[in-house]
Amino acid sequence: MVAEDDTKQAELVRRYLEHEGHTVTVVEDGRAALEEVRRRAPDLLVLDVMMPRADGLDVVRILRAERREMPVLMLTARSTEDDLLLGLDLGADDYMTKPFSPRELVARVRTLLRRNRHAAGPAPTAAPAPAAAHAAEDEVLTVGTLRVDPARHEVWVESAQVVCTPGEFRILAAMAAEPDRVFTRQRLLEELHGFDKYISRRTVDVHVMHLRKKIERAPRRPDRLLTVFGVGYKLTDPARNARHASS
Repeated sequence: MVAEDDTKQAELVRRYLEHEGHTVTVVEDGRAALEEVRRRAPDLLVLDVMMPRADGLDVVRILRAERREMPVLMLTARSTEDDLLLGLDLGADDYMTKPFSPRELVARVRTLLRRNRHAAGPAPTAAPAPAAAHAAEDEVLTVGTLRVDPARHEVWVESAQVVCTPGEFRILAAMAAEPDRVFTRQRLLEELHGFDKYISRRTVDVHVMHLRKKIERAPRRPDRLLTVFGVGYKLTDPARNARHASS
C-alpha cells in the first residue's frame, strides 16, 4: 500500500511497483491509511510523512501500538537527523528523503519484503537466517535470561515479553547471535540496512538507549548491554559475569 497525498508522486511509485509485479493500493491521507491497513493487511506500507488527517508519524505510531508488523518505508521532504531518528524510533523500517530514485525505492521494497518473510508466520520452516541473526531461523538466541526468537520476532527477559521496534530487534538479534562480541557502531549500522544517507552513527546510540530501557533492570547502570568505550557495544550475561568476578 502507498499512502501519499501528492497524486503525481503516488502514481509514479505505483507504476514502478506494479512493474515489479506488486499489487498496489493508493490512499491519500493518514486516516485512510489506517483504515486500509486494518482492512487489507498489506505486506508493506510506503508512507509519506506530511499528509492530511493524520501525518505519517502518527500513522506508524498507531500501527506499531496495534502490533501490526508489516514493514514501513517512510517518505519525507524533511532531511534533518532528528526527523529521521524519530521515524525510526516510532517503528519505521526504512526512510527515504525526497526527491528519491523510484528504482532505489523498488530495491528497498524488495529488501524489506525479503527480510520480513523470515519473521512471518506462526510456524515457519527452516531457512537461511536473516542477516541480523546469523543463525538458523528456528533457533532461539539466548544470552542469560534474555531470549530472542528471530522466527517469531519476539524478545523475552526472564518471563516478560519485550516489544521492540524493527530496528531495535535487528540490533539485538545480531548481538544475541554472538554474545560478548564487541560490535562497532558501523557494524550495527550495517544491520540497519539501507537507511537514508542522512542517518549517522547516532542512530545506533538511540536504539541502544531505548533497548536498555526495555531489557535492563537499571538502564543508567546497564549490566547486560554494555558500552565498550571507544569501540562500540556488546551483549553479555550479567549473572555469568558476576560469578566470574566472585571466583
